[in-house]
Amino acid sequence: MNERPPSPDSRQVVTVGGHRITLTHLDKVLYSESGTTKADVLGYYAFIADVMIPHTANRPATRKRWVHGVGTRDAPGHVFFQKNLDQATPSWVKRRPIQHSNHVSEYPLVNDLATLTWLAQISALEIHVPQWQFGRGGRPRNPDRLVIDLDPGDGVTLDECAEVARLARAILRDMGLDPLPVTSGSKGIHLYAPLDLTHTSDQVSQVAHELARALEADHPDLIVSDMKKAHRPGRVFVDWSQNSAHKTTITPYSLRGTLHPMVAMPRTWRELASPGLAQIDYKQAMHRVQRSGDPLAALLEAHSGRGTTDAGGAGDETGKGAGAGAGALAVYLGKRDASRTSEPMPTGAPDASAGRSFVIQEHHARNLHYDFRLEHDGVLTSWVLPRGVPTDPAKNRLAVRTEDHPLEYATFEGDIPAGEYGAGTMSIWDHGSYELEKWRDDEVIAVLHGEPGGRLGGTRRFALIRTKGTDVADRNWLIHLMKTRPARRAGDVGTGAGATAKTGGRSARRTQYGPMLATPGSIADLSEDDEWTYEMKWDGIRALAYLGAAGLGPDVRLFTRNGSDITHAYPELVRALPGAVSADFAVLDGEIVAMDAGGRPNFGLLQTRLGLTGRRQIEAAEASTPVRFLAFDVLERDGEPLLDLTYTARRRVLEEIVTGSGAVQVPPVFTGDSTQAVATSSELGFEGIVAKTRDGRYEAGRRSRSWIKIKHHRTQEAVIGGWRPGNGRRADTVGSLLLGIPNGDTLTYIGRVGTGFRDADLEDLRARLDAIAAVDNPFTGIPPAGARDARWVRPVLVGEVEFSEWTGTGRARHPVWRGWRPDKSPGEVVRV
Repeated sequence: MNERPPSPDSRQVVTVGGHRITLTHLDKVLYSESGTTKADVLGYYAFIADVMIPHTANRPATRKRWVHGVGTRDAPGHVFFQKNLDQATPSWVKRRPIQHSNHVSEYPLVNDLATLTWLAQISALEIHVPQWQFGRGGRPRNPDRLVIDLDPGDGVTLDECAEVARLARAILRDMGLDPLPVTSGSKGIHLYAPLDLTHTSDQVSQVAHELARALEADHPDLIVSDMKKAHRPGRVFVDWSQNSAHKTTITPYSLRGTLHPMVAMPRTWRELASPGLAQIDYKQAMHRVQRSGDPLAALLEAHSGRGTTDAGGAGDETGKGAGAGAGALAVYLGKRDASRTSEPMPTGAPDASAGRSFVIQEHHARNLHYDFRLEHDGVLTSWVLPRGVPTDPAKNRLAVRTEDHPLEYATFEGDIPAGEYGAGTMSIWDHGSYELEKWRDDEVIAVLHGEPGGRLGGTRRFALIRTKGTDVADRNWLIHLMKTRPARRAGDVGTGAGATAKTGGRSARRTQYGPMLATPGSIADLSEDDEWTYEMKWDGIRALAYLGAAGLGPDVRLFTRNGSDITHAYPELVRALPGAVSADFAVLDGEIVAMDAGGRPNFGLLQTRLGLTGRRQIEAAEASTPVRFLAFDVLERDGEPLLDLTYTARRRVLEEIVTGSGAVQVPPVFTGDSTQAVATSSELGFEGIVAKTRDGRYEAGRRSRSWIKIKHHRTQEAVIGGWRPGNGRRADTVGSLLLGIPNGDTLTYIGRVGTGFRDADLEDLRARLDAIAAVDNPFTGIPPAGARDARWVRPVLVGEVEFSEWTGTGRARHPVWRGWRPDKSPGEVVRV
C-alpha cells in the first residue's frame, strides 16, 4: 500500500510518489452529515488508489469540487465543475490537451497516487472520465468499454434498477458482452462491458441506444429510453448517451458529492439479486476492497489485451498506464512508472505460451513477504505470501492474488524506489520449472522443481485454493504444501485431498474432507447448458459421517463443516449408521435434522441438541428430540475416493450402500422443471431447494456453482405499532419500524425492520408517524429490549416486508421493507 496522508492537522507537507504536496485544512468537515473531514477523504483515496487508478489511467479527468463541503439538505454546498487545469496545478501532474469547438482544454490524467492526493487536497470529490483512453502520442483511442446508466425516476427503487440491470445483461450477453455492475453512489446503477477497440464512440452510442429502445419495447411500464425528464417518473431511465466521446461517467471508486460520503462501488451480480440492495459509503468500500479486492478487475483483464493495431498504440509514453496494448499486464503497468523504477516495462501484449517456469521472490517492502509466481499464458501469475512459503502440510498459509507480472520479472532483483508501488528490496528466493496438475479459476496444483541447493529444498507440490468460491474478484487464496505423489503400485488408489490408500487389506485415513458448499442463487442462475437435479434444502446441521474410521478413533465419527467432532452429541446416529450402510468403510455427506410433528425439519427443535456435553443431558435430549441423518452424497466407499465421479454416479453408489429407513435415510431427488421443484418445496414447508448439475464432481472444501441453493423469500403484511430512532446519519429519523399482526385489540409483535428504506422514504416516514403518535404500547409479546426507546403510534398503517422464515418465537427473520399497502386495512392483515 502506498503512503497514507497524516492524521488531521491544520497543515502538513507530505511526499507522495516522490512529489511534495502541501495538505491544508485537514480538519475541515466536507460531509457535515457524517462529520467526514478532508483528512478522511485523503485517507480514503490513499487506501483505494491501487484498485481505482487502473480505471482512471490515461483518461482525461473532469472534476467536481466542493471547496467548502457538500453542505446540508437545506443549504447545499457550492460545487465547481472543472475541466481545464489552472495555473496552480503542480508541474508534475500528467496532462493531455483536448481540442473543443472553440478552445483547447488541458485535462489531468489520474495515473498515480500523487495526482489523486492533489485532487483530494483541492476538494475534488468526484472524478469523471470518458469511456476511452489516450494512446501513445496523446491521441484518443476508440472506447474500450460500453457503459449503461440506469437512472431511477421518482418512485423507483434501487431494486427495480437491479431488475433492469439483469434484463440488460441478458441482451448484452447475447451480443457477446458480459457486463459488470457498479452502484453509482447516488441513485442508480452503471453497467460496464469491455470492448475490443474496433468501434468508434458514435458506433458504440448507437448500439447502446438500440439496447435501450429494445428494453423499453419489452418492458414499457418499467423502462424508458427517452431523454425527456417528464417521461421518467415511475420508470428506470436507460441512459445510453454516456458512450459519446464528449461525455463522462463517474469513475468507479470515486466519492460522490452527496450528503453522506457515498462511493461509485463495483458490485457482484450475486449482490444485485439480494433483497435490500443499497448504495455503499466510503468506509464500507474500504472494508470490501480489503476483504475481496476489485470486483471490476475483470473489466481491465477483458479489454486490456485487445486493440494492439489501434492507431493510438498502447499506453502512453511515460510507460505508466493501463493501456489496452499492454495486454494482461494492464494493471501491472498502471501501478508503475518506467521513469522511476527499474522493474521491467513491456510495451506490447504478451504472447501466450506453454512455458512452465516459476520464481519465488523475497520482497523486503513495508512488511517482509514472498511473491509466488507461475508462468501461465505468457505472464507470471502472481500471489503474495504474507507469512512465507508453507513448510508444513498441516498448516496452510494465506496467498493474496495480485496483478500478473511480465515474464522478464522472473530475473528481477534490486531496489524499488521509495514512494513507488512495492517500494523495497527484491531478491530471488528460488526459481526453476514446474509440472502442472490442475489450473482452474479457483484451484491450481503444481509440482515445483527448485534449483539444486535452493531454499525451496528441491521438489515441492503445492495447491493454491481460492477461499471464497469461483468469483474472479476474490483475492484471498490459501497455499497448501501437499505430499509429493508416490510412485504407483499395483493395488494402490490414486491419492488426493482426503484420499485413502489400501495397505494390507485395511483402509488408512490420510486426511479429512471438507464438505462441498453450494452457491446462493435463484432459478435464473441455473444454466440451460447443464442438466440439473433438485433436492430439498434441509434445515439442520451439515455433517460428514465417517464409518470404519481407521485412524480417527471409533467406527463412526461425525464432523461439522468446520471440522468439529460432534460424534458424542448424537449417540442414536452412532448406533444407526453401521447397520444402515453396507460398506466396510464410507464417508457420507448429509444433514442432521430434527423433525416436527408434521414431519418437517425444524431448526428450532434442533437447537435443544446443540452444545450439550454431559452424558445425562445428551440422553435426555435424545429421548425428547431424536434426530435423523439424511445422507445426500458419498465421498468414499471401501477406500475408493469418489470425488471425481459425476453427481449421478455418486448418487447411484449412495443408494446402493445406504438402505436405512429410520434414523439414517437417503432423501428423494427431483428431476425436470426447476420452477415445479421450488413450488413443491414451498408447499411442503421446506426452506428451499439445492439444484445440482448431474455431471458435476464433488469439490471438497469449496463453494461451487455446480450446486446452487435457492431459498424461499416470503412477504408479510404488517401493522406499524411504533418505531425506534436510528444511529449515525439516521439519528434524527427512523432507525426501524416495529411490526405486528392484529390479535383482538392488540398487536402480536413479529419483529422490526430497519433495511430497505430510501432516504426519501425516511423523510415521508417520519412525517407519517409523527401524525399518529400515541402514548400506549399496542403490542403483546414485545421484549424489553425491543421496547427500549420505542415511540408508539396508533396501529392504523399497513406496510409489507420480505423475510426468509418464521423463527420459533414467531418473529420474521431478516425482514426487508417493501413499501406501504394503502389498499389494506389493519383488520385484513393476517399471518401468512
